[in-house]
Order: sequence, then C-alpha cells, then structure tokens
Amino acid sequence: MPYKNPKKDRNYKKEYELQVKRGDIDEKIERQRARRAIDKTGKDANGNGKADKREGKDVSHKKPLSKGGTNKDGYFIESRAKNRARNYKK
Repeated sequence: MPYKNPKKDRNYKKEYELQVKRGDIDEKIERQRARRAIDKTGKDANGNGKADKREGKDVSHKKPLSKGGTNKDGYFIESRAKNRARNYKK
C-alpha cells in the first residue's frame, strides 16, 4: 500500500474559516502579541529569538482569552503543564 500524506487531505481554508467564525483568530493574535512583548524585553543569551525565561514555557493570562481577557488584563510566564491544566475552555 503506498504512503498517503494525511496533510494533503486537510482543507486548510475551511479550518481557517471555522477559526474565524469561532473567534479563535483574535485570541491567537493576543497570545502572539504577549509572546513578542516578552521576547522583545527579555534577555536572549543563546540568540534563538526567544527570551531565556520563556523557553519551554507558556504565556499565561490572568483573565483567560477564552473568557474575554486581553493582554491589558495581565500576563505572566508559566510552565506548559500548569497553564494547560487549568482548562480555560469556553
């Protein structure tokens, strides 16, 4: 049986439209802005573009983006496990 690449079967346009419909794109942009702000101000000793204190960690928001929070509400660095264990779902 020949190899079939599963990614070729995905409809990326439809996935993006669903993300826009759900409002996930706005939250994604807020997360990106927070990460970039931390990377811009933090020290980067190994020169890979990420702030050293953020490597291997997530940017967590005080009020979850899924609950209507923004970067203005505050964000901080937290381990991936702790951030994702909180289960901030809609």
